[in-house]
This record gives sequence, C-alpha cells and structure tokens, in this order.
Amino acid sequence: MPPVAAAAPFSARLRSIVSGSIGNLVEWYDWYVYSAFALYFAPAFFPAGNQTAQLLNTAAIFAVGFLMRPLGGWLLGVYADRHGRKAALLLSVLLMCGGSLLIALTPGYAQIGVAAPVLLVLARLLQGLSVGGEYGTSATYLSEMAGARHRGFFSSFQYVTLLAGQLLALLVQLALQALLTPAELASWGWRVPFVLGAAAAVSALYLRRNMAETTDFVQQEATPDAKLSKLALLLRHPREILTVVGLTLGGTLAFYTFTTYAQKFLVNTAGFSKAQATLVSFGALAVALGLQPLMGAVSDRVGRRPVLLFFGVGATLGTVPLLTALGRAGSVGAAFGLLVLALCIVSGYTSINAVVKAELFPTEIRALGVGLPYALTVAVFGGTAEYAALLAKQQGVESLYYWYVTACAAISLLVYWRMPDTQATSRMTADA
Repeated sequence: MPPVAAAAPFSARLRSIVSGSIGNLVEWYDWYVYSAFALYFAPAFFPAGNQTAQLLNTAAIFAVGFLMRPLGGWLLGVYADRHGRKAALLLSVLLMCGGSLLIALTPGYAQIGVAAPVLLVLARLLQGLSVGGEYGTSATYLSEMAGARHRGFFSSFQYVTLLAGQLLALLVQLALQALLTPAELASWGWRVPFVLGAAAAVSALYLRRNMAETTDFVQQEATPDAKLSKLALLLRHPREILTVVGLTLGGTLAFYTFTTYAQKFLVNTAGFSKAQATLVSFGALAVALGLQPLMGAVSDRVGRRPVLLFFGVGATLGTVPLLTALGRAGSVGAAFGLLVLALCIVSGYTSINAVVKAELFPTEIRALGVGLPYALTVAVFGGTAEYAALLAKQQGVESLYYWYVTACAAISLLVYWRMPDTQATSRMTADA
C-alpha cells in the first residue's frame, strides 16, 4: 500500500488510524490482563501466604516488566526512526504475542517450583519490551497520520484503545467470573485470557501488515540527518527530553493508581468483593474511554497546555481526598462515582500526552524522543505504583502513598505551567 499523506482524504487516513489503533488495543489488553487476573493466578505461581504478600510478588513482577520498557522504547524507537513506524509496530505485536503465550502455558509453582515465577518474569520482560516500543511508535504514527487541525482528537485514540484494552481485560474477567466457579478460575480459568490475547495478537499482526507508512517518515529519509546516530540526535534536545519526563511523572502515577491499582484497592482497602471491584473498575474505565476524544478535541480548540493544567491542578488538590473517600466508600455507587471523578481529572493527561510529546521532536528522532524518556519515567513511577501502594499498606502507612502521588502531580503541574503550548510550536507537518 502506498504511503498515506496527512493531506490525503479523510477516509484513507481514518483506515490507517483504525488499523494502528486496533493493534494498540490488543497490545494493551495483553499487558493489562496480567493485572486484572493477578488476584487469581498469584497463588498458582508463588508459595502459600497471605493475600497481600502474594499480591506484592505479582506487583513486583509487574514492575519488572516496566523495567524493560525503556529498553523497548530505545530499541524499537531507533528501529521506527530508521526503518519506519509500520515495521516497528509489527515487531512490537510479535513480542507481545510471545509473552502472552508463555504465561498461558507455564505450569504452576506446585508443578515446577521456582521455575514458574522465573518463566513468569521472562514473559513480562517480553511484554515490557513490546509495550515500551509500542507507546512511542504508535503515538508517533497516530500523530503523523492525523492532520494538524484534528491532531489532538485523533491522537487521543491511543488512550481510547489503551483503556479499551483494560476494559476488554475486565470484560473477559467478568465473563469468566460468571461462567466459572472461583475454584475453576484459580485452577485453570485464569489462563484463558492469556490464550485469547495471544490469538488476538496474531489478528493485529495481519491488520498492521496493511497499514500505510506516514509521509513524515518517507520525507525525512532523504534528509542529511536520517542516517546519523539516533541517540546522538536525541541528545541535541535535552530540554525536550526533560519536558517529557516532567509531564509524564505525575500523569503516569495517577493513571496507574486509578486504573490498574484501583481494582486491588477496592478489594484490599475498601473491602469490596472481587466481582464488585471488577464491576466498578469496568464502569469507570468505560466513562474514561469516552472522555479521551472529547478532551483531545478540546485541546485542538484551546491548546494542549490548558488541558494539562486541568489535570495538574486537579491531581494535586484532589488525590488525597479522593483516595481517602474511596477507601471508605460504603457502596458500589459511591465507589463508582469517586473513581469516575478521579479518571475525569486523569483524562486531562491521558487524552493528549502522546500528541504533546510527538509535537516536541523532529521527524528523524520522533519515535525515540517520545518513547525512551517516557518509558524511563513510567518504569520508575508508573511501574512501581502498585508495589509502593501495597508496601505502604503492609507497613500500616497507606496514606503516605496518597501524598506521594500528590507530590508527583505537583511537580508535573510546575512543568505544565512553564512549558510552551506544543500545538503552536509543533515541528510536525501542518497540513489540515
């Protein structure tokens, strides 16, 4: 298929954006299904212990997967800037397929002993490598494929599909909870979603084979900088790198707190059943999914910076009262309302963070510039969110975690306040 330019007909651009987004959905389903089913497979991979201790083990491996994300952001970012966005997106989905299949087929601790958690770590390393490369490349692809007039709207679909991946993981969980007994889920049912994820990754591979390459990448191949060291080129932009780190820090921690960790928080702290926690998380994420394109469209009209400031102020002032109230929620309805409010605030970051980062860098290092500093920041703060929260709870100082999230959000707020609006200073193609 020939390259699709940013000025091409809307239908042509939309087909490529949809193909890229569906692949992104599958990637994030495979990533999040681990967290969604950790409550069920933790006893299978680790020796007997109390629930919090087993969840700490799975959360530690969740964090280990994040440690591979900077490596994935670097390797696949360089690959995408050197060989094309499409080629890197195909490679990332292959890695994710392998990781999901390995989790699905690995025997439990009772059968193979310590080899079980070792193989689980290996699978998460593959998935971390995949997701680390997926973010920067897909953010770059969607931003370059969209025209300048609607770039915020179209780029928001990265988090639409990211949240849809989480929702799909929870939907599969709800279905299995309805169809299987708790004993069946703990014994073998938790393997089903990983098998489904590996199969879906094969389908995503087919869709991505038919995607077009972006015009921005095709045009930059003829520039003098195209063949230079990508890392050396990236280091020419220290301010942009630090901006990515600063704007990501608070956003990623708040996002993982109110999405992947929220389900465990509702069970472990608020006292809801696993089924109730899944239902609340599913409903709140569904609302958040619908907010992404809305906030992205708002940023196309008012600029990126006001939307980021909305998140920064809301997260700084609202995290402690929201988590405190959520921990004391006396009903499913109250928990749902509080979680929706939190995710409304977080949407000020999630909806446009990808396009803001893409607009900071020139074409020849865009995928690497978006992916590497983002992945490093997420590995340190997002990937350790669950572990830090559970550790604080285990030590009897759970509220300290609330203030930790608040402090990180405040740092990001300062970055948003000082940074220019990337919509006005973008280095990307300005075609409508």
